[in-house]
Amino acid sequence: MAKRLLAVTAAAVFLTAAASLAQRSGRDPAAAPQGVKVGTGSAYVTAVMLRHQPVPADNGRIILAHAQGGMDGIPIYESRDGGASFTFIRQATDAQFGDLARCNLHYQPHLAELPRDAGALKAGTVMLSASTVCNGADGRILDFHLQLYASTDFGRTWRYVGTYADGTAAAPVWEPHLLALDDGKLVEFYSDETHKADGYNQMLGHKLSTDDGKSWGPEVYDTAIKGGVERPGMVTVDRMQDGRYVYTYEDVQGPVNSQVHIKFSEDGLHWGNPENRGTPIHTQGGQYPINTPNVHWFPIGGPKGILLVSARNTAGGPDLGANDLFWNNDNGAGPWWEVPAPVQKLPGNDHVGWTQAMLLKNDGRILQVASSANPANPTATNSNDIIANAEMLDFRRYEAEDARQQGSSIMRDLSMSNGAKSRMGAKEIGKLTFDVFVPKTGIYSVAVNYAGIGFNAVPRLAVNGRFLSGNTAPAPLDPVQAARRAPDLGTRGAGEHFLFTAATALKAGANTITIAGGAYALDIDYLELTPR
Repeated sequence: MAKRLLAVTAAAVFLTAAASLAQRSGRDPAAAPQGVKVGTGSAYVTAVMLRHQPVPADNGRIILAHAQGGMDGIPIYESRDGGASFTFIRQATDAQFGDLARCNLHYQPHLAELPRDAGALKAGTVMLSASTVCNGADGRILDFHLQLYASTDFGRTWRYVGTYADGTAAAPVWEPHLLALDDGKLVEFYSDETHKADGYNQMLGHKLSTDDGKSWGPEVYDTAIKGGVERPGMVTVDRMQDGRYVYTYEDVQGPVNSQVHIKFSEDGLHWGNPENRGTPIHTQGGQYPINTPNVHWFPIGGPKGILLVSARNTAGGPDLGANDLFWNNDNGAGPWWEVPAPVQKLPGNDHVGWTQAMLLKNDGRILQVASSANPANPTATNSNDIIANAEMLDFRRYEAEDARQQGSSIMRDLSMSNGAKSRMGAKEIGKLTFDVFVPKTGIYSVAVNYAGIGFNAVPRLAVNGRFLSGNTAPAPLDPVQAARRAPDLGTRGAGEHFLFTAATALKAGANTITIAGGAYALDIDYLELTPR
């Protein structure tokens, strides 16, 4: 965690950055990832922390699955220590076709726990949605079948519930995601290529079941763009505190290729005009997530909670292997911000990071599970390491590279928070604008972490159009401060690293904070807000 800020009224205090900065600094993407190795596979990680078990002592168990490759099925794991370790349980296999060497569960598993009874399916039942692949005599894929299974013994046995979509090698169905509604009905979202003759390269739809998943109603189009080019795919859905549902997907071959978009629904069934792509997720600085997103709403970070989005990669900025997550604390309104991900993945092949899992632990840490390249064989897509790691994420910190840029340059720098910085021009040339949402009116400590690049200079700070006073030259370091300098700070360049903090009033809702240029150019690392 970042160290506690020293706030003053109508004055500025300059502090050296301490060891907490080393913890938050960017990481070399060529280094091996930190965390627990769950298993070996390709991608499509899914996990659920059980909360609705009939025996309360069983709550907190984590059930995890991922795609493995080959025709052995879907591997199932369990953790009873909050994700610190995982035990392999079994391979979940197809129960319909009888010849597992030819037809078996294979792609894109999704796990969910029923929060309430759904007819004969009782609360606490673990549901597995996945794609069964059937091969021909030549070993090539013939067809796909999206199936639903249920387990009441934590993944040790699975009962076939029903099939809700079928496709062929030429027109597949992909990427299922199960949602249980308040009235006990079940919804399966998925990607569908069976409508190419109607002008849809791929579209997103859903089907509804009113009989515990045994039968399914007609397909409803949720995101479908005509023209035969765009491929919206990989939908994930979560429930927010205000009762609405949030939905993300990748828009492959869209106006901005593969950019992640977000939609909202009052009931989880109606998502607006399917030709409407929704809202693209991006920061003010231009960074945005691409490919294989997952969205979660978590009850942390303020009264509206946090929307947290993972993706396979990041575009529009200094890419470090997509080792970050995107967050928003205003129910998806306004800009998004980046935070370093708990799992710092090793790149190497195009399956790294596909469909990551995120869970909120009871201690407030985010447990992330993602595929990472195997250091011994990084290009082999079916030999990826499945890595789990939990960290406390700091949603008070706004990275400088995510702000709106004027007279500045976003630069990669592994010594900086999230591995990047904004080099801001001097005086009236440089300006960074942060449009931030705060939950309540009050006095906040506003901190700017910055460094000089050869000349001593101090940034100027304005809040809602009013410059704060006290922007004077920094005091020299004393021996105690110098001794506390983090080891990585020697790589930061010619200037010492300082934390400029001041107290200011912020109003509940939207506020604009501006960092303006000093006498010389400066490297700006981040802005941080702490309520007093």
